[in-house]
Amino acid sequence: MLTTTFPALQPTTIDAINTLGEWLSHNEFAAPPAVCDGELIILAGNAVIPTIDAACALAANTELPLLITGGIGHSTTFLYAAIAKHPRYNTIPTTGRAEAAIIKDIATEFWKVPAEKVLTEEKSTNCGENARFTYDLMQTRQIEPARAIIIQDPTMQRRTVATFERVWQGQERFPQWRSWPGFVPHVVSDETHTAFSLNEKGLWPVERYISLVLGEIPRIRDDAQGYGPHGRDFITHVDIPADVTHAWEILANDAALAQLMHERGL
Repeated sequence: MLTTTFPALQPTTIDAINTLGEWLSHNEFAAPPAVCDGELIILAGNAVIPTIDAACALAANTELPLLITGGIGHSTTFLYAAIAKHPRYNTIPTTGRAEAAIIKDIATEFWKVPAEKVLTEEKSTNCGENARFTYDLMQTRQIEPARAIIIQDPTMQRRTVATFERVWQGQERFPQWRSWPGFVPHVVSDETHTAFSLNEKGLWPVERYISLVLGEIPRIRDDAQGYGPHGRDFITHVDIPADVTHAWEILANDAALAQLMHERGL
């Protein structure tokens, strides 16, 4: 039985959502990374608990150093809410604290990652600053990994990797960026409800997830309005496959979906 209150969606709509979600997740690993896959884990602050848990588990199981980037931004309240609702993490103080500080508590208190293995950047307020301020911190600390594993909210994973590539662009030495979102979201629908196939605490409401994946494609596009070199120049150029563009167009032109999203205030 699906537990969400989001109504059922047509199979073509579900397929389009999953096509977008899988591509945006940018998962380069068939299995969780091993210690040989990187020399540093970079976790960008977000409110998706399974992604946070995946990063913490990787740090705990491999003892790779964990760099967490994230201050207080427009989405930080979603992390506060996710922590408050979590059956284990709800004891962690949140109000007024940076995302990186909160996630460090999860890593050290609940996953037993040694505190000396965790480095935080607590001033960034958006994805661009996550990358720029991480670059500054790594330069200051003389951290120069040959390979770094980037972990972020799956809806923002592809854009985040492209942002890190842009910040390091032109540098004589830069890491090989390995992309791993921790998990790839997948939605399913029965006769009455739509939900995530992964039954985990700390996922997005379905309507917020759909809104996020829809909003990513205009950002990633390399045109005058997008974030690529031909636009705002926040990210490196990203080729968007035809099937992903088609999936986005299906969702953007779905009147029934638009009405459902409007009714939920998104």
